[in-house]
Amino acid sequence: MESKPSAHPSLLRRLINLDAAVSLHLYTFFHPILPFSLLKSLELSGDGRLFFPITLSILLFNTTPTSATILLLNLLIGLILDLLLIGLTKHLIQRPRPVYNKNMFLSFAVDHWSFPSGHSSRVSFIATFCSFYSRQIADFWLVKLPNFDAQSWIVEYFALIVWLWAGITSVSRVLLGRHFVLDVVAGVLLGVVEGFLVFRVFNVENFSFWLK
Repeated sequence: MESKPSAHPSLLRRLINLDAAVSLHLYTFFHPILPFSLLKSLELSGDGRLFFPITLSILLFNTTPTSATILLLNLLIGLILDLLLIGLTKHLIQRPRPVYNKNMFLSFAVDHWSFPSGHSSRVSFIATFCSFYSRQIADFWLVKLPNFDAQSWIVEYFALIVWLWAGITSVSRVLLGRHFVLDVVAGVLLGVVEGFLVFRVFNVENFSFWLK
């Protein structure tokens, strides 16, 4: 005998439906309130097309290995890792984006899919990166910008400022209609894991023989 399909949706389906309903509610509520230009600016600030060229350009002009070179190489490794993991996960899961997502430029074919949020993973990775390397970043700022006091609030709270930007940018992905809430949550968690992996596993200082 053929088994009859269950009349009740699975737990996963109910979770997806709840996620879609909450995401739509947030989008509908905030869409008339928040200016599109603000949300679009946050989107651009977390775009990989911004971070890759900047990181590569600085590395190319910095021919002598320094502590800043190591910092930038680790950042670049993390950005590449994020790109690979996000692309693979999107390709495997293939969750469609919200139907109300409009006027979005697709850099890659997998950008057509929604889960997880690449912007959220990227900015969360950068925030985690800045937390792990806060001391090195502060030292770099004090060397390159000698007018900065070691006790400057910008130096002291730099990682916190980056986390604030990462949080607002991640939330904006739902309010702009690009993603569902769970896409963003998964992206944030993935970005934190990437930051930990770069710091503990893929840190170029673990392979510093190339500097000798």
